Amino acid sequence: MGEFDLIARYFQRPTSRAVLGIGDDCALLQPATGMQLAISSDMLVEGRHFFADVDPSTLGHKALAVNLSDLAACGAQPLAFTLALALPRADEAWLAAFSRGLFALADEHGCELVGGDTTQGPLNICITVFGEVPHGQALLRSGARAGDDVYVSGTLGDARLALEALRGNITLPPGWMAAARIRLEQPSPRVALGMALRGVASAAIDISDGLIGDLGHILRAAQVGARIDTAIAVDLLAGDVDGRVAQGVFHHEARLACVLAGGDDYELAFTAPVSARAAVEAAALEARTPVTCIGNIESAPGLRLMDAAGQRVSGNFASFDHFA
Repeated sequence: MGEFDLIARYFQRPTSRAVLGIGDDCALLQPATGMQLAISSDMLVEGRHFFADVDPSTLGHKALAVNLSDLAACGAQPLAFTLALALPRADEAWLAAFSRGLFALADEHGCELVGGDTTQGPLNICITVFGEVPHGQALLRSGARAGDDVYVSGTLGDARLALEALRGNITLPPGWMAAARIRLEQPSPRVALGMALRGVASAAIDISDGLIGDLGHILRAAQVGARIDTAIAVDLLAGDVDGRVAQGVFHHEARLACVLAGGDDYELAFTAPVSARAAVEAAALEARTPVTCIGNIESAPGLRLMDAAGQRVSGNFASFDHFA
């Protein structure tokens, strides 16, 4: 099977939102009047971002999900994406499963494949995603202001637990492991929440490398600091499907490390004025996504982690860095 046969068989589909899709040297996108394009790229590399034996269907899902999560953090509606794919060989069973997982999520969000490239080489997946957002309504990292509340969506730390279990460093109960592995391999991009937060949130970012590091990007962009209540944050580590909670399995410091610096969560961290609390609650209900207030923005730079007694929490919680 040649390169163009591979594309035609597994990746070429009719487009309805793009003016021109796969088949020419460039795709053509036409945003609606009054809209701005939001564009983001992410790369997944075998051995760095996923295990060699990962289910290709879940890999297809995650490859697109991590990009859609960036659109969610901007408050953008997905439009289209391109796929650059390096493959060791043209494995038809692998390609069928990968494309199935990829397109299932793409269809869920109305995001169509409009172009890309294929080549032979070590397994590497690079997606560029395009979305649209009303002019001036994009959620940015730089909008946080002193006095704002700090929120996160969903739960945090489960993906890190699954990773450590797959590495053999810890053992999880079967039900909990299954739920945690879904969070690692098939994250749910919070696109609906991001769109619902337009005009409500003052700043936003998706949590890909860990809450501490990603929230730090907001603080630096806005030149502010934050106070985080770790007693609330630590409870964002979900329990397993059998009803056992993390408190019964891991000590407090380990749970806190997963929540603050685990990474691969693809939830949203965002800030909003105190006056917008009712609007945040309404946005969460509209998006059917739980959100939790975990602290507030302060004018003094830096991130302050506090315990239930109001004392500073010590510890070295470092988020993921490819080159650290």
